[in-house]
Amino acid sequence: MKIIIWLDYIGTMVFAISGVLTAGSKRLDLFGALFIGVVTAIGGGTIRDLLLGVTPVTWLQGYGYLIAIGTGFLITFLFKRWVAKLRTTLFLFDTIGIGIFTIIGLEKALNLGVNPAVAVIMGMTSAVVGGVVRDTLTNEVPLIFHKEIYATACIAGALFYLGFRWVGLTQSINEILTVCIIIAIRLLSIRYNISLPVFKHPES
Repeated sequence: MKIIIWLDYIGTMVFAISGVLTAGSKRLDLFGALFIGVVTAIGGGTIRDLLLGVTPVTWLQGYGYLIAIGTGFLITFLFKRWVAKLRTTLFLFDTIGIGIFTIIGLEKALNLGVNPAVAVIMGMTSAVVGGVVRDTLTNEVPLIFHKEIYATACIAGALFYLGFRWVGLTQSINEILTVCIIIAIRLLSIRYNISLPVFKHPES
């Protein structure tokens, strides 16, 4: 099995965990937690596939994604007390997820013959839309709208991927390296409080 498929399943699982953890923080019931986990895990990929005209969407083509989501839900539910004690758990799972899904969306778009600029947007869409839906449904301001580096890390990683691809780096190495770059950009931006300028209304 190609490494990209394993990465896709891992990304689906960690985004499901991220969604379930968020639902838990809002004290939702089991169905609510599962629903938030599902939309977080597949929301970005579904929108990406629909925009690219891929039907049926990827997660409907087999049991792998549902198993990944179920695994993420069970891990969070069975070890909820342990997971809840980790202050950075949600942040870490979300960061790993955006790194993986950026590459998934980018490669899928490129394989369909989409131009590189649009492919970068598709990579970002795969990475952030699930989190936007998660945060919206749980009455939070989506992370993509915060001043901290989030979607920007996805775009930067996607550009690195295209550069590595252009110089002929092996695809599997490129995938792993780019995911690590996205994660590193996100972690370093938080560690050193690096953020984009805040847009202010002229009258404020």
